[in-house]
Amino acid sequence: MAKTSATTKHILTAAHWGPMQVETDGKRVLASRGALDTGHENSLAQAVPDQVHSKARVQFPMARKGFLASPEAPQGIRGEDEYVRISWDEALRLIHQQHQRIRETYGPSSIFAGSYGWRSNGILHKAATLLQRYMSLAGGYTGHLGDYSTGAAQVIMPYVVGSNEVYQQQTSWPLVLEHSDVVVFWSANPLNTLKIAWNASDEQGMKYLEQLKNSGKMVIAIDPMRSETIDFFGDKAQWIAPHMGTDVALMLGIAHTLVRHGWQDAGFIERCTHGYDKFADYLTGKSDGQPKNAEWASKICGVPVQIIEYLAQVFSANRTMLMSGWGMQRQQYGEQKHWMLVTLAAMLGQIGTPGGGFGLSYHFANGGNPTRRAAVPGSLQGLVAGGTDPVEKIPVARIVEALENPGGGYQHNGMERVFPDIRMLWWAGGGNFTHHQDTNRLIKAWLKPELVVISECFWTAAAKHADIVLPITTSFERNDMTMTGDYSNQHLVPMKQVVAPQAEARNDFDVFAELSELWEQGGKARFTEEKTELQWLESLYDMAKQRGASQQITLPEFKDFWEANDLIEMPVNEKSAEFIRFADFRRDPQEYPLKTPSGKIEIYSERIASFGYADCPPHPTWLAPDEWQGNAEKGQLQLLSSHPAHRLHSQLNYSALREKYAIAGREPLTLHPEDAAERGIADGDLVRVWNHRGQVLVGALVTDGIRPGVICIHEGAWPDLDSDRLCKNGAVNVLTLDIPTSRLANGCAANSSLVWAEKYQGTAPEVTAFDPPASS
Repeated sequence: MAKTSATTKHILTAAHWGPMQVETDGKRVLASRGALDTGHENSLAQAVPDQVHSKARVQFPMARKGFLASPEAPQGIRGEDEYVRISWDEALRLIHQQHQRIRETYGPSSIFAGSYGWRSNGILHKAATLLQRYMSLAGGYTGHLGDYSTGAAQVIMPYVVGSNEVYQQQTSWPLVLEHSDVVVFWSANPLNTLKIAWNASDEQGMKYLEQLKNSGKMVIAIDPMRSETIDFFGDKAQWIAPHMGTDVALMLGIAHTLVRHGWQDAGFIERCTHGYDKFADYLTGKSDGQPKNAEWASKICGVPVQIIEYLAQVFSANRTMLMSGWGMQRQQYGEQKHWMLVTLAAMLGQIGTPGGGFGLSYHFANGGNPTRRAAVPGSLQGLVAGGTDPVEKIPVARIVEALENPGGGYQHNGMERVFPDIRMLWWAGGGNFTHHQDTNRLIKAWLKPELVVISECFWTAAAKHADIVLPITTSFERNDMTMTGDYSNQHLVPMKQVVAPQAEARNDFDVFAELSELWEQGGKARFTEEKTELQWLESLYDMAKQRGASQQITLPEFKDFWEANDLIEMPVNEKSAEFIRFADFRRDPQEYPLKTPSGKIEIYSERIASFGYADCPPHPTWLAPDEWQGNAEKGQLQLLSSHPAHRLHSQLNYSALREKYAIAGREPLTLHPEDAAERGIADGDLVRVWNHRGQVLVGALVTDGIRPGVICIHEGAWPDLDSDRLCKNGAVNVLTLDIPTSRLANGCAANSSLVWAEKYQGTAPEVTAFDPPASS
């Protein structure tokens, strides 16, 4: 039951960062903390009071003044205009009228409802799904393909191993701890990223990292920056810092060393891979005259020859698990990174062994925590009965190109496609102005649609560039339910409403139900299927009961579960602790083929060769990016935009957690003492970082924990541009390059940018990123 006192009570709920106990007096949230006893505090769990009561909350429906004056031919400029408070009835009427006009004039493909982002956790109140459910009722829309996190990897991996790998369970941590001799964190910082999950975090990853730290096993971290994870392992980890964007060259140098010494597993290569001979011709220089040896690799990646040769020896002589993060594939030619990682693992011949091979999701959602025998609830779907699926989809990271080039042709994953003519944008449950690259280019493209609607809890930069802004509840102002562990399904957690909706905030579910009724008589009943919030939760819970029964799991009746307000931990599945990824395939590739054309690991892909993409060759290849240290001008630095420790991307940027990381009142800039000294920058100084795309102000954190020539500004700070287009809050995507990884995946390439930096000499401007518009 919820814990109570004379004046307060504690309610169990959950967020992406795990189950939480939230203290409330019935009107306000007083405090919050993690509900699982893990021994490791997750700072994000402290932020609920700020989430509910922040000054950045959108309190009322608002319309841009120039839009309100002439909805069909709006005046003023998005991002510069004033806002006017309007009623909910007027807001919904305006949206309905303009949506209807645009759909009738231009067709369903003109409506972009492929809203993307880390919406609030839960199985019912899923903002983008609810938006798409409404749009399916209205006749279809343009949706999105892929995501910003793994855009390149999730497209290339099916060609290589027949599955996307980035969102799939890993060889179990118990087997890694028992059998691995060497664990490599390659472009991975799990100490930060294991704080979150797409559902709610099961928060088990830290215990495995702690066991690894104390195991005596060799831990190697390959990363341009000494991450929090590397600091956690301390002298129990070896840190190797290559130049940014050169991981493929480093891996090629290791692979060539294997071949030179005969350390590759020829038997595994013959039995379980396809096309190795063509790759070997490239590796040895037979096809292009350049052997990819350690000397060649060292000149590109900056890692000494003896270290490259050492890595080859260590990897081949020991049971080695290559645990890769996703940051290195968020680069130009990002497809090559994980393809080459799999190729290296195949050459080592340990794929499918206990504790050997590779894993692309140990750093996310606590991959490797064994899957439970679980009763998993259903989830609301984005298609109503008789509704229309998306009539078009575009790669999500190419939204700006689509706005700039309506009707323009482009290539994607072997197909010739055409960008739709987008006239209406609706974003719900996402922060595209923080996760998209080249913010100034985005702002210009954002002017093109005839209608932009943002459903939001907070006055984000996207909300400040909308025509209509709808105030939406946080997850603590409504009822929902979730599982912990994207892979483990460890707990079923009720998410009971903590406080009433603030000001005039409404649930997305109710907003889209009302709009459905405006669209057609009986639309509300069609959208809701004539179920209330709690009736929906009960029906989705009943699916969990049915699924649980098939696994001998008995759940209480929904009424009892809901009143108890306790999480239910699912029983352990002993077999899951013995799970080895690719074990069946390794044992018998003929009986258990991969879902690739050859049924094997494709080191060379005929299908990709048939596309003829110069930016995605048919085997792993080193391709020099457009912006990197190899072509930097004097004084330029490589820009790393890594995941922050005390936010989920842009979520919580407004919260008191800023006090844990902000320097000079804004986003920190990590730079090496040599780079700082050359520019007269001292720790704590205000620094201007710029390139031809934009400029930002950041606070200097001078440390030897980053490679010289590389600087880091964590992603997720809210854009806060002044009249000179200077971002006062340090939003890194003001600087990043908005290009596709390649024509294959069209993923984002944020980690492929060069910048300059100098000590800021002017008066420090006030950060206004979290201030609502003056008229709100």
